[in-house]
Parts: sequence; C-alpha cells; structure tokens
Amino acid sequence: MSALEGALHSYAAGLATALSASVLRAGRGCAPLAARLAAAGIGQGDLTPEGVVAGLGRLPVLSKDELMAAQHADPPFGGLLAEGASLRRVYQSPGPIYEPQLDGADPWRWAPALRACGMGQDDLVLNCFGYHLSPAGAMFDEGALAVGARVLPGGIGNQDLQARAVADLGVTAYTGLPSYLKAVIDRYAELGLPWERWRLAMAMVTAEPLPDSLRATLRERVPTVLMAYGTAEAGLIGYETEPGGGLVPGDGLLVQVCDLTTGEPLVEGEGQVVVTLLRTDYPLVRFGTGDLSAWQLGPDGRPRLAGVLGRVGAAIKVRGMFLHPRQAAAALDGTPGLAAWRLIVDRVDHRDELTCQVVPAEGVDHEELAATVGQRIRSGLRFGSTVEVVDALEGVDGPASPLLDRRSWD
Repeated sequence: MSALEGALHSYAAGLATALSASVLRAGRGCAPLAARLAAAGIGQGDLTPEGVVAGLGRLPVLSKDELMAAQHADPPFGGLLAEGASLRRVYQSPGPIYEPQLDGADPWRWAPALRACGMGQDDLVLNCFGYHLSPAGAMFDEGALAVGARVLPGGIGNQDLQARAVADLGVTAYTGLPSYLKAVIDRYAELGLPWERWRLAMAMVTAEPLPDSLRATLRERVPTVLMAYGTAEAGLIGYETEPGGGLVPGDGLLVQVCDLTTGEPLVEGEGQVVVTLLRTDYPLVRFGTGDLSAWQLGPDGRPRLAGVLGRVGAAIKVRGMFLHPRQAAAALDGTPGLAAWRLIVDRVDHRDELTCQVVPAEGVDHEELAATVGQRIRSGLRFGSTVEVVDALEGVDGPASPLLDRRSWD
C-alpha cells in the first residue's frame, strides 16, 4: 500500500461510523435516495461502518444534470429535502439548481477555511460574494459569524465604497474572488486612500483559479492569501492551510476523486470530485460536482486535493459563476435580427472579461442589436458583457460553439 493509499484509507475510515449512520437514516427518510440504493443493489448490510465506503462506491454518481432533472420533475428540491427539515432560505444557482439553506450555525461548514487564514473574533470581514439568488454571500457570512468575526456585506460592485470602508472601518479580512480582491486593492490606490490605514491582512479566496503570479501580487498588500474550494450544493469541500499545499478535505462530508467512466474512487490520477454530505435533512450522496481534481499527500501526511484541474462537460466558470451553453442559448437564441453569436471569455489583468460576438441579419441596426443582446445577457445570464458586432465569426466553418474560453492561467 502506497503512502497516499494509506492516507486515503485512514481518511475514509475516520468518517465511516458517521457516514454509515447518516446514509442509513437518510435512506429510510428520502425516497429518491432509497430508490438509488435499491437500483444499485445496495442494502443495509452494505452500509455498516466496516463496509459503507466500499458499498457506496457501487452507487452511480449523481450528476448536476440529474439533480436539475429531479428538481424539475419534483420541485423544488427533487424530493431530497427531508420531511420536517428546518429551512431558512432558498437560493437559485445557474442551471437553474435550487439550494436550500438549512437551519443551524454555519450550515455550509466554511468556518475551518476561515480559521486557517487566521480569522476570528477580532476581525471585520469584507465579504465580496453576491448576496442575491446564489448562496455564496450567505455561505461566507455564516462562516465568518461562526468564527466570531463581524461582517461587512460588500457583495459585488460599489468598489469605491468598499475601498473607503476598508480605510474607515479598519477591515482586517476578505472573502471573495481573488480577482475582485485585486480590484479592491487597485481602487484603494486609485482613490489615493492612505496606506497607513490599510489593515487588511488575510484573505480566503475561491470560485476561480489563483495562479502564483496573482497570489504574489495580492500578498504585496495582504500577507495571508489562502485558497478554498466548494460548491453551492455542497458548501466547503477543501481548503488550504498553507499556500500551494493542496486542499484539506472539509468537515462534514466524504470527498472522493472518481473515475469519469466507472465512478469508482481513485487513488492516483485525475477524476471527478464526488461528495457525500453527512447530514440527513438534505442527503446529497455520491454527488458529482463536475470538477476535476486528483489526490496528493500534504506535508502533514494527510490526503489533499490538488486544486480544481478542469471541468467535466461543457460548462465553464466566469467570475466565479457557472455559465452553461444551454443557458446562453436560452438567453440569445431567437433574438430578432441576430444571425449568429458566440460568447468569448478572456483573462485581462487577472480578471475575466466576457465578450459576445454577434453577426447581424441583413438590414438590422447594429447599435440596437448590440443593446438588445447586452440586455438579454444581463437579464438571462446575470453577467455584464461587451457586445461586438462582426461580419462573421472568425475561424468558424460550421455551427459556432456557443462558448469560447481563451483564458490562460499561467
């Protein structure tokens, strides 16, 4: 047995008792999960603490598309929300997928990631994740409160006000996109605010890659910048405890890296990140995140995820939010006067830039078409975009791919 295999065995064994109890109880109270287990031939005898990890390894992975289909057939949560579960809020992520915020402190379990950055009761956290529809803002708000910190709910936008608040209020910590932290730092400098009043010393960033070059730039003003990884459905999945050391699996869930074809858990090589939540009121069991990763040994000998290495399927992340080709088509197909289109994602100065190239039909007013397309992107996709009117989509001989990702993360 290799050192990595031994570390993964110890990791799974440490969760086995809680995992067994959670899945057995959830299977009794959640008809869709019970049906999945029965279809895979997994009975109670396969879900004992001694056999639960291997037993669940035979359960087909539940994809995001399957979760969306289940929610469409049995709204709003596909039958997964347990009867009597205490529900505080409901969110909508691109897809759409609806996510429940369940009762209790820090329900998405982000507190360990914030503690790893050093955040605690003496800190004021500028939370620059969105507070509308998608759950990211609430996730980190709850996590910051759980470590005893106070929260400035910055959201996205109003960077002038956010930069001034950093100076006026003595903000000490940040949660949000790494590119957005750079934008706040740049705006602070552009406004001529005094650096002697800059107290922001730690940041937990997520939802987009953190290349070494960007981390180095951020650390010129923010000494501690650590990366974490999670999803709207599962909450925290993994987090850094030191820069570049890999992601420690989060608490309250089993994390696996699974073969893309068979769904079997892997020790070596890339696969899909698959998670099982250890809670029975919303039992996501063997849920496929759609993200690719691999296991590595951390400096402490524990298994760690090697970051997010790519995506399964056609969706891409832009400014921390998923963009699906089918969503783009739903927003733009059928636009009067629009003959062809595609969305292009570039990376400019560590920030995602979205451009929509449009080919107008004959005789269509270009400015009116550009305005209409821009409005449809904002309302249908929740992104701002530059609209570029072109005669043809360059390099496209047949039907254009709706999304073209030209970003480099070097």
